[in-house]
Amino acid sequence: MSAEKAPVALAGLTALPSQVWGAIRLVPLVRDEPIADLRLDDRLYGDDFAAVELDRRTAYCSYIPHGFVATWTDDGTPASSYGTQLRPGAGGERPACVPLRFHRRMARRADRNRVRFLPLHLALEGYLALHFGGPDVVWEEWSRRAVAHGLSPRVEQAYAGAEVEGLRDALRVFEIHPGQCGVMVYAADALAAAFVVPHPDDYRALHTSLVLDLFGELVHHYTTLHGPVPEFRARLRDGAVGTLADLRAEAARQRREWAAFHDHTMAGGLLDASYAFQRVRTMGPFTLSRFLPPFHRNAEQHIGETITHQDGRLAYLKTFRLSEAQIRRGHLLTVLAAHDWRLEAAAGALGVSCDQLASRMEHAGFGALLRQDIRDRYRAAARRAAP
Repeated sequence: MSAEKAPVALAGLTALPSQVWGAIRLVPLVRDEPIADLRLDDRLYGDDFAAVELDRRTAYCSYIPHGFVATWTDDGTPASSYGTQLRPGAGGERPACVPLRFHRRMARRADRNRVRFLPLHLALEGYLALHFGGPDVVWEEWSRRAVAHGLSPRVEQAYAGAEVEGLRDALRVFEIHPGQCGVMVYAADALAAAFVVPHPDDYRALHTSLVLDLFGELVHHYTTLHGPVPEFRARLRDGAVGTLADLRAEAARQRREWAAFHDHTMAGGLLDASYAFQRVRTMGPFTLSRFLPPFHRNAEQHIGETITHQDGRLAYLKTFRLSEAQIRRGHLLTVLAAHDWRLEAAAGALGVSCDQLASRMEHAGFGALLRQDIRDRYRAAARRAAP
């Protein structure tokens, strides 16, 4: 799988005025021209807990309620969407024991021009697999577990969209605009998720699927604890409107200014960063990829997945906002890996002592990777150095 650095660009998509429901703000995205040779449809799996086989020794386990099926054509002719399929036997009372459902691979070819993939979990698996193998060299600091098993298991917590206060109501109440192919979801005006599909008909079918997605702890807390956010209302310049044509021109100006403000200010944390893209699968003229952020501390960071056309058009996008704790863990692992997992070198890069780095690792949930006698030695050295 190849990897490259690039930003996420919403080229060909225009942000329309936002819709507000409590702490939730939805910003519709409309396409200048739909992408007709790629279509997405949903596959509902129900409430079973799922395990995905990544390789012979590694599995990804999560609540995976649905999957997407991408269908494309190789010659640019319009593709058709096959529509939603419900899992047989779904419904009724929840069983006392939740069954386990198995998938093979995050993205799997279902037919010659059709691929089934698990939305958002493709991106989350990339984050959980970050430097998953652990130390490449058996330095003295690392425990036998770190050398033999790496970071297995890696565990992160998320909330289903149905648990995000106000999201279900906002998706139900607000209109879907003509030509709408996506939405930006804000919680207390913090960007929670971006969702883009190739065609307006796909968006209409998948609009409510956001309640099946996963959202971070930060988003859940913002919607639970924050009050209603203000609406952005259009303001006409004094004396600017004298005719109906003037009114149309003012409305067009307001839309342009709102779209520029949204892309450069509200969504700047997502769109201004450069991401490490990893190609997952080639689908004719399209490429399915996932991306990871640079893990800069004290900054808004997102992970996600895309489908892009070979001419650069963005056909599909889904993102997940990381919490501060998740950013710290990613930053810590990135620094350790960049310095070949040598604690002294990594501590120097971070500007802390080895004892402080060991303490950070313990607080991040990686303390078991270090040998206990080495941690005790660092603590003793820190006590001797204290005034």
